[in-house]
Amino acid sequence: MKRVLVLGAGLSASSLIKYLLENSEKHDWKIAIADVDLDRVMKKIDKHPNGEAYLLDAADTDGLDKLIEISDLVISLLPASMHYPVAKRCVDLKKHMVTASYVSDEMKSLNEEAKAAGVILLNEIGVDPGIDHMSAMQVMDKMKEKGWELEFFESSTGGLVAPESDNNPWNYKFTWNPRNVVLAGQGISRFIRNGKLKFIPYHKLFERVQEMEIPDFGEFEYYANRDSLKYRKVYNIEGIPTIFRGTIRRKGYCEAWNCFVQLGATDDSYTIESSENMTYREFINSFLKFEEDLPVEDKLAAYLNIDRNSEIMKKLEWLGIFEEKAIGLKEATPAQILQQILETKWSLDPEDKDMIVMRHRFHYKKDGKKKEVTSSMVTIGKDTTHTAMSITVGVPAAIAAKLILIEEITCTGVHIPIRKDIYEPVLKELEEYGILFKEIEQDL
Repeated sequence: MKRVLVLGAGLSASSLIKYLLENSEKHDWKIAIADVDLDRVMKKIDKHPNGEAYLLDAADTDGLDKLIEISDLVISLLPASMHYPVAKRCVDLKKHMVTASYVSDEMKSLNEEAKAAGVILLNEIGVDPGIDHMSAMQVMDKMKEKGWELEFFESSTGGLVAPESDNNPWNYKFTWNPRNVVLAGQGISRFIRNGKLKFIPYHKLFERVQEMEIPDFGEFEYYANRDSLKYRKVYNIEGIPTIFRGTIRRKGYCEAWNCFVQLGATDDSYTIESSENMTYREFINSFLKFEEDLPVEDKLAAYLNIDRNSEIMKKLEWLGIFEEKAIGLKEATPAQILQQILETKWSLDPEDKDMIVMRHRFHYKKDGKKKEVTSSMVTIGKDTTHTAMSITVGVPAAIAAKLILIEEITCTGVHIPIRKDIYEPVLKELEEYGILFKEIEQDL
């Protein structure tokens, strides 16, 4: 009997745990799940005979060591900063490890040790990163084998609300960590277009959006991610003239979100004195001119240079930012206050479903001919437990864990899923879960 240790039982763990338990009898596995919230673990195990629940704080190194030592493979769903210590112990104890998080420089440093130990440390096997890598590499490898040269690559992903649950003017609800949504895009976004390096500063990011259409799902917009350039090396396409990675939203979202960016309400670098005693209206007014006789709504519209009765203002008003409602957060940053406002309006309702949208666009040339390949995927969640986010993050990691345990993935060292022997079987099984890509190929 082999043992799998899952560290963390948060939202993204639900579909992963379900998959592992459903496959445990066929493969003779025990699935141990450790978390700081034992009740949460018990609910996810749901009395399955092959599930084991453990109360564990990841900072408890002795307790963690004991669980790793009796396991064959560890899946870490802990915060990113905790992956390296877990990975180091896995290498020392000769245990495989899987995580959906970005591979860090510290993790990369374990490559030779992991090879010597005969184990794999597989990272970035979620949705983005994860499914994006695998689906893009599948197209690139296929076209390369046919002799086509890649000269343009664009890839974007978005976590959104499903059409049947889309009932607010922003066409958006939180499907992952709200804090990350509020802080999205801060810093400089970098990409390359027709051989020219391009940079977009944060205060201009949500003005520089592009539009796309996904068959059967309508129109969307997308903005640049922070660093597209590093993916030239990841995908072994260093000489490519154009590479761009972005985040997808419904049309109109970015223009309205840019209001908060221009106002300064997404800033997380300082705290506001006596913020607990402020109201939402006072919070918004604190960024505007001191004009005592002018309503906050009028001042904001003038500051943003938008019409007082515009659709953007309607979106802002719908959020309740002008209400005389106490904030109640002590010494909070602007970003924390904004997050609180948004969580009252953008949380999924009990019957809601979410949606993951991903699209890749490739331009190829060969013998004087050019063609475009567009590959898109839409996955809709089942409910608020097995969300599209949980499914697309958790199931790829669970499938990879299974393939390692049954020795269909046999490479060792530190990896991300860009190898054909990893991505092909994972993508094939993901199709059984409705996670599949539609490709459209046309001449340019």
